[in-house]
Amino acid sequence: MKYLLPENLISKINSGGRLYEVGGSVRDSLIHPEIEFKDRDYLVTGIEIDDLMSILRQFGRVDIVGKSFGVIKFTLRGGGETSDFAIPRTEKSTGQAHRDFAVDYDPHLPLEIDLKRRDFTINAMAREIPSGKIIDPYAGQVDLADKLIRIVFPEAIGEDPLRILRGAQFAARFEFRIEEETLREMSRNASLIDSVSPERIAEELNKMLLWADKPSIGFRYLLEIGILQRIMPYLAHCAGVAQPGGYHRWDVFDHTMVCVDNAPRKLNIRLAALFHDLGKPPTRELTDNGATFYGHDRLSTRMAGRIMKELRYSNDLIDQVSILVSKHMYSDQAGDKGVRRLIRNVGQDLIFDLLDLRRADIIAQGMGQDPAEVDDFENRIKSEIAKKAPFGLKDLAVGGEDIKSEFGIPEGPLVGLILYGLLEIVLDDPSQNSRGILLKAGKEILNQKRS
Repeated sequence: MKYLLPENLISKINSGGRLYEVGGSVRDSLIHPEIEFKDRDYLVTGIEIDDLMSILRQFGRVDIVGKSFGVIKFTLRGGGETSDFAIPRTEKSTGQAHRDFAVDYDPHLPLEIDLKRRDFTINAMAREIPSGKIIDPYAGQVDLADKLIRIVFPEAIGEDPLRILRGAQFAARFEFRIEEETLREMSRNASLIDSVSPERIAEELNKMLLWADKPSIGFRYLLEIGILQRIMPYLAHCAGVAQPGGYHRWDVFDHTMVCVDNAPRKLNIRLAALFHDLGKPPTRELTDNGATFYGHDRLSTRMAGRIMKELRYSNDLIDQVSILVSKHMYSDQAGDKGVRRLIRNVGQDLIFDLLDLRRADIIAQGMGQDPAEVDDFENRIKSEIAKKAPFGLKDLAVGGEDIKSEFGIPEGPLVGLILYGLLEIVLDDPSQNSRGILLKAGKEILNQKRS
């Protein structure tokens, strides 16, 4: 086993105590022994925290921000990854929204006690350094082999309800099952998720969306145990809403899950896939031939924005996801003018993400449709972009200063109205994008506004 710490540092620590690797890198190395994991955390027993800092300072930079929690940030001299060195501790989440933790650390606390505070057995293992011996008091290796998510102790969920989301995230990420008693504890404590801060919830959801091939595994567990109904009720309401008519194989929820699984691992696209059909349940109208969902794209956009604001996502990400959701029903039969308008409305930085969303949506219809049909439309978009056609105000041959000086008008809404009118002209016909033509057209627009 290769270690990222110098041998003389390992020897110094082990001369007065014991050094262990702990956390996700132990778990991940047992799942994927062929991969070299650089992000590692360490636990040191038998050495007081001040003495440990003195040892570490001989080999690199020490940050004592986490000293009150028994945690030291250490960066090896000469560069490299920053690692956590911790003293054995017990902890319990406290305070409003479970943001705070009551921590007691003691270098003489048995390793097994420190490992017991972990959430799941697959995370409650340590590797002795340098022997490589795995310390596994709670049978984490057995659960790894059985592909099982199991809490270490019965009160684990009640002490920190975020562990419900973490369990679902691990289940999705590793494609494991959640053990039955653990699942019951999650269900029994589902209401406690209301006490967890939105930021912590969003962080776990992001991990599930970005790190799992099949996020649907986690979202299905969240629906089963009653969490989804609390953090994303609009999505939970999609379960059981049939889509008759021969275009969709699954109900709205199952369709959404397949869409998310088939979307690229990019947060804005996977969030858009998760939210793109939220508006279908309230807009469903049964017909003789099946059902219609008129306006669901607009309603889905509003619902997505509401969820993301509640979960404290950034305004930039909310804007991106809103655009993707609102435009996911675009027509690929549009003419060149329509293509240019779509690029303008979506933006060149998002247009190809929209196409990836459409590909996932087509696969999720489940009726054998071929997502390759998007490729032709993508080529048309690339062709329009290559022509350097104007797609926004910054592409116009005239700007706001030209309008003000040419027509003698002050800064104000009228300048914007004229510029957007000119943009519509060049979107229809890019050849009109010249200073003389646009100033003439601008004069006509100005006269119309004044008349």
